[in-house]
Amino acid sequence: MRAYMAMTRKEFIESLRKYYLLIIGAVCLFFAAVSPLLAYYTPIIVEWTLAGTEIEMDLGMGDPTAYDAWSQYFANIGQMGLLALAVVYGGLTANEIKKGTIINLLTKGLSRGTAIFAKLTAAAAVWTVCYLPGIFICHFITLYLWDSYEMHNIFLAFFPIWLFGVFLLALVIFGGVWLKSMIGALLTAAVTVIVLGMISFIPNVGKYNPAALAFDGLYQLTAQKGAGDILPAVIICAALIAALTAGSVIIFNKKQI
Repeated sequence: MRAYMAMTRKEFIESLRKYYLLIIGAVCLFFAAVSPLLAYYTPIIVEWTLAGTEIEMDLGMGDPTAYDAWSQYFANIGQMGLLALAVVYGGLTANEIKKGTIINLLTKGLSRGTAIFAKLTAAAAVWTVCYLPGIFICHFITLYLWDSYEMHNIFLAFFPIWLFGVFLLALVIFGGVWLKSMIGALLTAAVTVIVLGMISFIPNVGKYNPAALAFDGLYQLTAQKGAGDILPAVIICAALIAALTAGSVIIFNKKQI
């Protein structure tokens, strides 16, 4: 346990030194601030742009609501936020294995399993630190622009996308250990996400698909869905994280560095 805690602390500090936390945090906070502003001002800008012209069109936009802001937020974090997370941590294990920099730690008695667990824990901690403040920023800006609105299933709205982010981290770690390159790690994540996206089109399978966790937050926030709707996907996603982590340890133990 002491070695695990020391390694986790080392990995977290390394994330600070390499600006991982700064980059991911900037992306999360940017979209948290911009999403409600875009939702609120886009109809106004469009109306102002078309005013006084001969163009007459019904865009069907209507008056923006607070939920439009959250719709923007979930879409942005579910795409660009998770993309930034995967790219930044794409070389988490691959680069150290390829360059042999992890050998010094292993020769001092650190087990390979502990190294994998610590890397995932530190990366998940960075993701958490970057993700949570954005939720509050988006909420307060939305509250300022719309005065008041009702939020339902708050934990169920924001937990799934966080869990899917941890799933992506487990994927790039697995890909990095398996293929020993950052490109291999990112390809592993990309192919998996594409396959999950294709599976979502199969009838009656969507609620079991972990990819749905990245986009169902708004439905929870507006009470259109409940815990039962995402529980199967959450369980499968958690099981895949455990399986990928175990697989990473098994493959890493068999590799010669």
